[in-house]
Amino acid sequence: MKCKLVKIPEFTGNKTTVYTVLMENEEKTLFDSFVEESKISYSSEIRDIVSRLITIGNKTGAREQFFKTKEGALGDGVCALFDLPSYKLRLYCIRYGTQIVILGGGGPKNVQKLQQSKKLKDESYFLRDLSKAITEKLKDKDLKFVDYGNKFEGNLEFDF
Repeated sequence: MKCKLVKIPEFTGNKTTVYTVLMENEEKTLFDSFVEESKISYSSEIRDIVSRLITIGNKTGAREQFFKTKEGALGDGVCALFDLPSYKLRLYCIRYGTQIVILGGGGPKNVQKLQQSKKLKDESYFLRDLSKAITEKLKDKDLKFVDYGNKFEGNLEFDF
């Protein structure tokens, strides 16, 4: 499976750089697909998530309280972004401190555990695999943090 990280200029600011994933042979990023799938049934939640992402990029950084952490394996940074606990829509992402966020996909969480939903499980587990691949590239120095940890530099393409 091949993919690459792409920066989202609308959300990236002086506090946080926001990336998403573009899969090989796809026209839409994972985040664009998430919005497209959810915009009719969850329009207000999409607006709130977009507003939160703009705030994260430009004002606050990716503070832990904006995310449900520990959605992946220990230390992989996989988490879920949502606006209010009562909301159903979850956007899975990888968080690197307060300075970098990689947006994946997601959907409505109508189950108690994400493993009970094939869609949510697939979205989360993909990001777990991507996190491992990023960690390997960081170790191999094919990828590095620059601009005081605010951006990635290097090979943003992955094959795993």
